[in-house]
Amino acid sequence: MSGHSKFANIKHKKEKNDAAKGKTFTMIGREIAIAVKEGGPDPANNSKLRDVIAKAKANNMPNDTIDRGIKKAAGDSGNVNYEVVTYEGYGPGGTAIIVDALTDNKNRTAANVRNCFSKGQGSIGTQGCVSYMFDKKGQILIDKEECEMEADDLMMTALDAGAEDFAEEEDGFEITADPAEFPAVRDALQEQGIAMTQAEITMIPQTYVTLTDEKDLANIQKILDMLEEDDDVQTVYHNWDE
Repeated sequence: MSGHSKFANIKHKKEKNDAAKGKTFTMIGREIAIAVKEGGPDPANNSKLRDVIAKAKANNMPNDTIDRGIKKAAGDSGNVNYEVVTYEGYGPGGTAIIVDALTDNKNRTAANVRNCFSKGQGSIGTQGCVSYMFDKKGQILIDKEECEMEADDLMMTALDAGAEDFAEEEDGFEITADPAEFPAVRDALQEQGIAMTQAEITMIPQTYVTLTDEKDLANIQKILDMLEEDDDVQTVYHNWDE
């Protein structure tokens, strides 16, 4: 490992999201709708839906809410009109930012995302302008307080299932895997009853940027806060060393 797992930062973001569960559940509901439209309502035959369900459970979404979302999406599959869109750009100090959104109006979303960047003195770039600075990985985070398995046993379970790496942090464990191997790793941990704080495909920065200027710090926080408040924005990845 690079020693830069960002467990604490991701845990902090999850806690922030917990304060706004309504929005989090709405976002995951959209992902369920897209997954069902693309691959059907049966998780056994739809790996994307299995991934979204795992994400939903990691965010403490109740099982009946997940089931209702799948049934609703299956019934309305012909009416689901959300599109997946990705924006890439630059924040203060050369930071790289990737924004994933689900929208029913690409013009509205593009204008809103562009406004978030401009308000924080950033700029939207072309597709691929910063994504090469990130690695697409399956990432699983486990809180030590919620895990009864010994670290060595947990590591061997993950590696035997196909994980690429395992890191122990002060508060928890981080497991990374190639996206193709991620479902098998996640399922192996679920079979052992391991509670996961996060289990999803994500973009992990290859390097991180440290900001020291007060204006830069205020501006990147403004960009991230505004993006988080936008209903169309699903996920934001960045390489700012918070």
